[in-house]
Amino acid sequence: MDPIPVLFVAGAVGDWRIDRVAPVRGEALPSAPRLARLEGAQGDLRGIWTLRGTTSHERYVTRAEKEALRAVQPALGRADSTHAALIPVRKSKEWWDLAQDERRRIFEEQSRHVSIGLRYLPAVARRLYHCRDLGGPFDFLTWFEYAERDADRFEELVGELRRSPEWDYVEREVDVRVSR
Repeated sequence: MDPIPVLFVAGAVGDWRIDRVAPVRGEALPSAPRLARLEGAQGDLRGIWTLRGTTSHERYVTRAEKEALRAVQPALGRADSTHAALIPVRKSKEWWDLAQDERRRIFEEQSRHVSIGLRYLPAVARRLYHCRDLGGPFDFLTWFEYAERDADRFEELVGELRRSPEWDYVEREVDVRVSR
């Protein structure tokens, strides 16, 4: 898969109405009325804030996990997905100082990140964008879409992930909830 750039631009225009911006850990992002998610977009769009990321190859997953995810992962943009969340995350220096195999142990063997996520598919569609090497304030931009009827399931998903050992390494996380 070729990398696909994405821009999240918060400002006066966008397909998504921003319902709330809440800091989970660390500094919040400024409030804005709308959010535009522009996948495949590049350039210098401006808003109250702009976050940039890119798709990348899957990391920390085994072949079996990758196939299990692909078997049930729905596409973004489903008509009934009228709710979404942008959750940018920055992990600590201690996380990045770990070797790849040590991060994998925490990610799945201790935290069960993939296993947890699989339980909520296909109700919740998701896409992960990497941005650590792009010079922005976050390492990852996580985008989730779901139907209103699945809002409680989404809350369960993020709650489980935030209670896992992996989240001990999160030093900044913002929860941006949007609807259309």
